[in-house]
Amino acid sequence: MRYHIHTLDNGLRIALAPMRDAKAATVVVMSGTGSRYENKSENGLAHFLEHMFFKGTTKRPGARIISEELDAVGSVYNAFTSKERTAYYAKVDSRHLDTALDVISDIFLNSTLPQKEITKERGAIIQEIDMYEDMPMRTIDNVFDALIFGADHPLGRTILGPKENIRAFSRKDFASYFTRNYTPANTVVCIAGEFAEKDVLAKIEREFGNLTPTPAPACASFVGAQTGPRLAIKHKKTDQTQLMLGVPAYPYEHKDEYALAVLSTILGGGMSSRLFLEVREKRGLAYSVHAWAEKYPDTGYFVVQAGVEHGNLEKTVGTILAEFRKIKRADVEKTELAKAKAYIQGTRTLALETSDAIAENMATSLINIGRVRTLDEIIKGIDAVTAADVQRVACDILRSEKLNLAVIGPHRESDQLHTLLKT
Repeated sequence: MRYHIHTLDNGLRIALAPMRDAKAATVVVMSGTGSRYENKSENGLAHFLEHMFFKGTTKRPGARIISEELDAVGSVYNAFTSKERTAYYAKVDSRHLDTALDVISDIFLNSTLPQKEITKERGAIIQEIDMYEDMPMRTIDNVFDALIFGADHPLGRTILGPKENIRAFSRKDFASYFTRNYTPANTVVCIAGEFAEKDVLAKIEREFGNLTPTPAPACASFVGAQTGPRLAIKHKKTDQTQLMLGVPAYPYEHKDEYALAVLSTILGGGMSSRLFLEVREKRGLAYSVHAWAEKYPDTGYFVVQAGVEHGNLEKTVGTILAEFRKIKRADVEKTELAKAKAYIQGTRTLALETSDAIAENMATSLINIGRVRTLDEIIKGIDAVTAADVQRVACDILRSEKLNLAVIGPHRESDQLHTLLKT
């Protein structure tokens, strides 16, 4: 992938990745802020503000005007808020990149945050919260995050926030959060696809170059102090029990980051992974079971998620823990190691084929580690992982005193679950 990085005098970074003969182009504007940058009374504000950016600007005074302009060129557009990133994007036929760049730049720089739209959007966000509450598969991570990070730490709180906060936010709150957190120093503009690089760069410099230089905002660091297994059960009447079982792990750019990626793939990446074969194929305990590593600049975790019949909760947890113990006891065989590496390299290659994936990868990488992590770098890192590395990392993180089990379903705490986690 060929790309160029430009840094404006105010600190804003621009990443451009021309793709010869591409028929599409994507613009992403991302700031390194999210729910981690909120205090308790602000929780939910970052996500609410993201919604408000689409409600009108001085040039486009209304949500309908914004959406109609992008719809008129067949654009795929949206925004998202995570714990540490908020992004606004539009993917278009490359002939319409000027429109996409103009609209996304406008909503980012010139949103008016009309009070009447804030009042209306409260209801929409509360309905969004209710929608996800009816989808335990999508909210089990909230229970897990509160367990592993603690409900008093921003990483342990939800992105959407509590309803009482949503009802209380004022226009002043939005303006204050925006000024504090949306700064040139923590913002990147990324474009990938077919475009005239010189013209696009000049437009971005014109639009974003006048932003006042402001330092990037700070957030609360996380230092874990877990000394024993932990269990959190959200009692809820459901048709299926959702569980997440995980342990603290590594941040971005940790020396064992790639070894952890291989470990998580061997255990729960794809339909030939150990957990898929044991939990689903051999025992029929779950339809879906998978594992992954979640990373932040200063912390991270490894986790397994599954949805099971209520009566099979303990059996499933026991099966997962048995696989944890097995991978700590013996080296991974050469064929399994090679398959895991090829799986990661293949899926990453496919994931970075399109302009939107490339633009988002550049933006995320710049926000999280301050540079663009290329596919070649990832492949090289994965290639270097040995079977001994995988076993060493497994022994390092898969310890009973570090286990965290989050559950949503019609369950209460039980001695059996506590005993399983301690063995």
